[in-house]
Formats: sequence, C-alpha cells, structure tokens
Amino acid sequence: MLQIYGVPVSVHTRKVIVAAIHKGLSYQLTQVVPVIPGNPPPNWRRLSPTGLIPVATHGDFTLGDSSAICDYLERIHPTPPLYPADPRSHARALWFEQYAGTLFRDVVRPLFHEVVVHPKIRQIATDQMKVDTVLREAAPEMFGYLDSMAGNGFLLGASMTMADVAVVSNLVTLSYIGFGAAFQGFPRLEALFDRVIGQPSMRTALQAEVESVQAMGLDNSNVRRAFA
Repeated sequence: MLQIYGVPVSVHTRKVIVAAIHKGLSYQLTQVVPVIPGNPPPNWRRLSPTGLIPVATHGDFTLGDSSAICDYLERIHPTPPLYPADPRSHARALWFEQYAGTLFRDVVRPLFHEVVVHPKIRQIATDQMKVDTVLREAAPEMFGYLDSMAGNGFLLGASMTMADVAVVSNLVTLSYIGFGAAFQGFPRLEALFDRVIGQPSMRTALQAEVESVQAMGLDNSNVRRAFA
C-alpha cells in the first residue's frame, strides 16, 4: 500500500493525496508536521533528506517531493491520467506545477508562517508588514498571471490535470488561513478554483481534511461549497 507522510492541509501533501484518490489507489496517511519540534518520526531525515513533506513509500521504494511522487503515481497507474499525453500540453502541465511551487514559496508559505506557524507554534508575533508586502506585491502579480491563463475549462483543456491540482491546492490553503479574498478579484482564477474543488478527487480530499482544519482553528468556509 502507498504510505504518505505529511499533513492534509499542506499544499504539497494534498497534491499527492488527490493524485492517489484520482487514480483509485489505496493509501495510508501518517501525519508529519516538520515545523513542530519532536513531531517527525526518529527516522525522518532518512525518509526525507530535505526534512520536507510529503514523502511517500511504496513497498521498498521511498520518494520525496510532491512532483516526483505524482509523476511516479502517473507512471505506475496511468489511467485516469493527470498529465496530458500530448508533449506540449505535458510540458505545460509541468510548467504550471513548477509555477505553483513558486506561488507557494512567494505567497502561501510566508503568509502561513506569519499567521499560523509563528503565533500558534513558535509564539512569535505576526509581522503585519510582511503580510501586507506579500498581499500588495507578490500575490497580485501571480494571481494576475494565472487569471490570464485560466479559460472556461481547466488550465489545459476540458479535463483536470496536475496543473490545476497544484495551483488550486495553493488557493485552498490560502483560503484556510483567511486570505481567500486575495484571489477573488480575479474572476477566471476564482472560477477555476470553484471548478477544481468540485472535482470528485479534490472534493474527497477536502472532506478528509475537515477534522484537521477544525483542530487547527482554520477557516474552510471558502471550500465548503465543494461539499454541496
């Protein structure tokens, strides 16, 4: 069985969970929160040389990095696909997946640390200036680009791909920490968000996160529409 190490509200752990659900693969989730001292298992740095989540084990095979894991799942279980077969569309999916990583690095991660990790775990006051800078500078530019790429369907056509999963996973976590309004001024991006969270695999993953969201005192009002 596929073993996933991470936490459901993590942008990157969610990608792997959605991929497993989408492909009908059984999995077991072991919750690992690296930012909490003493939380990771004793062998964590052997499982994850970077110390980051997620990590997946499949039999005697261990792999870190969500993109690598999702690509592995695609190779061992190609249907239903999450990456397009057409070479150019496949390359575009990889591009959006990488851009989603930049969105996490420049927008979601700093905001998550300022409003969740620092005040709730490390007992450090939120630096409102850093929050305001991210919302004023990095977020609008990145949301603007994604809005310009979103059409009437998904990012790469009529079916959800990993491009959509990677981008919207960021927006889900952003919504949980109270910044859902930051992308609501971008109508095509907001429509993409609604379209993706309504997909069966994403909806199932989000429903499984409810307990963790509530335990962390986060806000799932922006994603609750997926449960209707």
